[in-house]
Amino acid sequence: MNGREHIVIVDDEADVRETFGEYLSLRGYDVSLADSGAALRACVKEKPADLVLLDLNLPGEDGLTLARYLREETDAAIIMVTAADEAVDRVIGLELGADDYVGKPCDLRELAARVKSVLRRAAKAEPVKVAGGDTRKVAFGSFVLDLDGHELFAADGTTVDLTTMEFDLLAAFVAHPNRVLTRDQLLDLAHHRRWDPFDRSIDIRIARLRRKIERDPQKPEIIRTVRGVGYIFVPGGQGPGGQGQDR
Repeated sequence: MNGREHIVIVDDEADVRETFGEYLSLRGYDVSLADSGAALRACVKEKPADLVLLDLNLPGEDGLTLARYLREETDAAIIMVTAADEAVDRVIGLELGADDYVGKPCDLRELAARVKSVLRRAAKAEPVKVAGGDTRKVAFGSFVLDLDGHELFAADGTTVDLTTMEFDLLAAFVAHPNRVLTRDQLLDLAHHRRWDPFDRSIDIRIARLRRKIERDPQKPEIIRTVRGVGYIFVPGGQGPGGQGQDR
């Protein structure tokens, strides 16, 4: 770790802010402390954050409001810090785009592990340059998705057969890397319609996509399930023939 990752810790309890801040600073992160929404906004305006540790139970402007602000206005990853009785808020936070959560009281070693994991997978899928200057091809795992040609290529250059709906779903994931998407959001993004609670078409198409792009569809690394919420697309995950990574 070389200190380039900037972490903002938002908590109205000074001892929590300082304990988290000191622990993460010792591990090479550049840490800023904020006790409110206003302080958070000032921090990220002065220096963009790579990750925000966000207490949900803040006075005034609460954590869910701030999570929405961060997701709409910044590229920062978000780890929510929640009390044991805030299960509903955790789900809402994940729906807003938070990347993970830790509970209070928090084991500092677990906190550091979650920070490391979220930052590792927060690298976005970058368009790859091809002949003619075309940047409408996106690399993920061991694949390249051609958004203009509606084709998916494996590492050896062969074409992976996709139905139109499978392609649209994969394109929706590629456009929102490392973000938790609900079934409702996926249906709206990929098929332009709202989710019916009895509609399992997204789950079926994801199962089919996993069979085509995952090394082990039963232990997916690219399209991961977030229980009770939806799915997250991790472009750094490994497909067939790739090297494994921590899940």
